[in-house]
Amino acid sequence: MSQPGSQKLVLIDGNSLLYRAFFALPPLTNAKGEVTNAVYGFTTMLLKIMDEEQPDLVAVAFDLPTPTFRHERYAEYKATRQQMPEELGPQIEMTRQVLEAMHVPVYDLESYEADDIIGTLASEAEARGFRVLVVTGDLDELQLVSERVSVMVTRRGITDTKVYDPAAVRERYGFTPDKLPDFRALRGDTSDNIPGVPGIGDKTAAALVMRYGSLEGVLEHAEEVTPRRIAEALEAHADLARRAKELARIVRDAPIEFDP
Repeated sequence: MSQPGSQKLVLIDGNSLLYRAFFALPPLTNAKGEVTNAVYGFTTMLLKIMDEEQPDLVAVAFDLPTPTFRHERYAEYKATRQQMPEELGPQIEMTRQVLEAMHVPVYDLESYEADDIIGTLASEAEARGFRVLVVTGDLDELQLVSERVSVMVTRRGITDTKVYDPAAVRERYGFTPDKLPDFRALRGDTSDNIPGVPGIGDKTAAALVMRYGSLEGVLEHAEEVTPRRIAEALEAHADLARRAKELARIVRDAPIEFDP
C-alpha cells in the first residue's frame, strides 16, 4: 500500500460502463450462446484501469432494478428511458461474478443509485486523505470533482476517455463542479427526465449560474433577468427548478460505510 495521503481509490460506475460496453461492441457470445459483449468490454476496461492507474483500492457500484428516493419525489424520474436491452440484463449478474472472482468489492443500496454510493464513498475517502478516481460514462458525476477527486468519463467506445479535474470542469462549463446541479436544474436533463425551466438551454443556464452563483441566486434575481420571457419562465417555474436541483444533486451521505 502507498503511504497515507497518497493512496488512490478507484470507484467504478458499474451500470454506466456496462451500457457503454454493450453498445460499443458486437454481440459476442460464449460457448453456451449467451451474449457476453458487455461483460467482456467491462472487464477489458477494468483491467486497463487497474494497469494504468495502479490503484491501492478499487470498488464497483451498481444500480438496483427498484425505484429510488428520486422516484418517490418525482414519479416521472427517468420515465422516458428505454427499457434495458434483453441481452444486457443477464450480463449484469455475469459481471458481478467476474468481480467476485477478482475479489473486487461490489456496492449497491436500496433506494439509492450507483451515483449516490460513489458520491458517499468518494466524500468519505477524500476526508481520510485518499485520492479518488471515479470512472463513469455519466457527466452528472462531474459534480463530485474536487482537488482530490477526479472523474474519468468514457466518450466513445470503451477506450476513448477524458479525465476531469476542477480546471477541466471549469473549462468545459465555465463554473465550478459543485454548480452542476444548479445548471441541470435550469436546463433540465432529458436522459433522466428531469424537468428544466422552459426556454432555458445550455448557454443561458451556464450564463445564469456564472452570474448569480446558484439556482437560489438566479431565482432571487429573476425579475432582473433578460430577456423578459426568461424572467417570466423563472418566476413561473421556480418550484419545479428547486425540485429539479434536488433530483440532480448526488447524495454524499448515503447509509453506507467506506471501509478501506
